[in-house]
Amino acid sequence: MTDVASAVPDPTDEVVALCRDLLRIDTTNTGDNDTSAGERRAAEYVAEKLAEVGVESTLVESLPGRANVVARIPGADPGRGALLVHGHLDVVPADPDEWSVHPFSGEVRDGYLWGRGAIDMKDFDAMALAVVRHWQRTGVRPPRDIVLAYTADEEAGSDYGAHHLVEERPELFEGCTEAIGEVGGFSYTVDDATRLYLIETAEKGIDWLRLHARGRPGHGSMVHDDNAVTALAEAVARIGRHRFPVTVTDTVRSFLAEISDVLGIEIDPDDPETAIAKLGPIANIIGATIRNTANPTRLAAGYKDNVIPGRASATIDCRSLPGQSELLEQQLRELVGPGFDIEYIHRQPALETTFDGALVAAMSAALRAEDPGARPVPYMLSGGTDAKAFSRLGIRCFGFAPLRLPPDLNFSALFHGIDERVPVDGLQFGVRVLDRFLRSC
Repeated sequence: MTDVASAVPDPTDEVVALCRDLLRIDTTNTGDNDTSAGERRAAEYVAEKLAEVGVESTLVESLPGRANVVARIPGADPGRGALLVHGHLDVVPADPDEWSVHPFSGEVRDGYLWGRGAIDMKDFDAMALAVVRHWQRTGVRPPRDIVLAYTADEEAGSDYGAHHLVEERPELFEGCTEAIGEVGGFSYTVDDATRLYLIETAEKGIDWLRLHARGRPGHGSMVHDDNAVTALAEAVARIGRHRFPVTVTDTVRSFLAEISDVLGIEIDPDDPETAIAKLGPIANIIGATIRNTANPTRLAAGYKDNVIPGRASATIDCRSLPGQSELLEQQLRELVGPGFDIEYIHRQPALETTFDGALVAAMSAALRAEDPGARPVPYMLSGGTDAKAFSRLGIRCFGFAPLRLPPDLNFSALFHGIDERVPVDGLQFGVRVLDRFLRSC
């Protein structure tokens, strides 16, 4: 007779297969509905995997092909607030010519699973799916309702994903009081005995904008002193080279205090960058959370080689600290000077919560159970997530997608970078931690 327990797939094995399958579905989000692809196919895959183990889900399309999946796992205590576990299915574009492997191959090599979305964030999508499938097969019931949400369009502002769900289908999140999502719970190795695990309790605001310069159109062969392209180029250069003033928020102050203690270094509150520079691979993420930032990303001007256009535009990716969106706009206007128009593409607020409470305690306990050297710490994410949408429903949001990483892996460089990959053992570690956490939260 076959042992029923032994026939149940191990979630630490299944997570690799699930993540590989998701990586092989090209869900590139270009920011253009006509050229974005694959989100519905990925959403249907998730829905099918849930249905296989008896979990009903709701597929919500905001536009044809822009699909989201939401499911609810009933908990033992329906009177408690539900926990939202959310992940996005879309990825940023990838050029195969720049990669060591094809970005949609889902190849396993050198102990890593490679592909666009491996850490942003199909790894966590697969972790949550593996845990829920295992529960359904073995009769595990979480202590409270768990709501799973797999969203579209996170990489372009979430209008067709999380924001659409919040605005059009808020009933799917009835009773949700807390949430976990991407870019938190990953390790930073201090030494052989100690690893910090950064749990996201704050994230910067999104202030994507277009800067427009106007001038006098004319013939390209003539002397011209009112050239929109020239004015824009000078303004963009000023923005790109500018460093905004340092501001240390509560979250960053708490993180720096932990760093000071664990590394045994003094941190000058007026010069935190000196200490941050010693953090190696995560310095880029942390360094961007002590000030507002503005990076030019796109330029557009003209329609013919020998015509001076009357208008030139630049896209600026701005990220504001909590409570500083209006200040950042003021700083930009002072920086570029008069004569420019600002048009916002996306403007979403920064988020910040405290590092305390039963949910944080459950995260910390789950990490320490799998890694005795774990030291959970709060941090601010320099980017943004779907938490911005879900927070509109009054949900307290954290970034907690646990990964134990090799000490020499430049984790931050993998986000939107080439050769994105996740360590297989780190992925399996994440499943074990997530399972422990969700059983006790």
